[in-house]
Amino acid sequence: MQINGVAAIVSGGASGLGAATVRRLHEEGAVCVILDRDAERAKALAEELGGGTTFLAGDVADPEVVSDAVERAANSAALRIAVNCAGIGWAGRVVNRDGTPHDLEVFRQVINVNLIGTFNVMRLAAAAMSKTDPLEDGERGVIVNTASVAAFEGQIGQIAYSASKGGIVGMTVPAARDLSPVGIRVLTIAPGLMDTPLLGLLPEEQRQALGAGVLFPKRLGYPAEYAQLVVSLCENPYLNADVIRLDGGLRMPPK
Repeated sequence: MQINGVAAIVSGGASGLGAATVRRLHEEGAVCVILDRDAERAKALAEELGGGTTFLAGDVADPEVVSDAVERAANSAALRIAVNCAGIGWAGRVVNRDGTPHDLEVFRQVINVNLIGTFNVMRLAAAAMSKTDPLEDGERGVIVNTASVAAFEGQIGQIAYSASKGGIVGMTVPAARDLSPVGIRVLTIAPGLMDTPLLGLLPEEQRQALGAGVLFPKRLGYPAEYAQLVVSLCENPYLNADVIRLDGGLRMPPK
């Protein structure tokens, strides 16, 4: 698929992996719509990039908000790319050290944003993509979702996060099968330890220690490397229904 001239929607596009993806897609000539809860950051990035880049502030699990974002993207050009980067995390054991059970409402919130939000964007973006004119081989679009290595090797205290990301992995094949008749590919990236704003809050010594645990190269991953992979997935038409780890060979220990 040629990225130049198409529309793309990126959830969680105001910072971290999402912002890097917006920047790279913009460089490749896509018209991007940023969907993020952080209106200030989203607006700043949209104004910085220009070239038709717009933003919409809101919750990815809200059908009306996502519908508005999809409609805005589809009205700017043929919507052919959707990238889901929105996500939250939480640390808590099934039973905490003090004997209290995991907060059920927190578990629901993580599932709502990470899993239901991803599905919400995917279903609405796919519906819009299905109405576009087919390209070579009948392709109409590609959806890239973001899981995590925690989907496979969740650490102690990651029960909610791992469940949400495991659900995204589990949606990959059936979503690709569901959308194959209309020519939409579905792929999932499972990042490892990435140098995002969240890890940026840690002391440099601790960040280096995390990077040292990566097989090779012994460092945190760069958001630009995630964005580079997104572009590769969009451009290679024979990639479909796969989960690609982007982790430098990292296999997470229990804690």
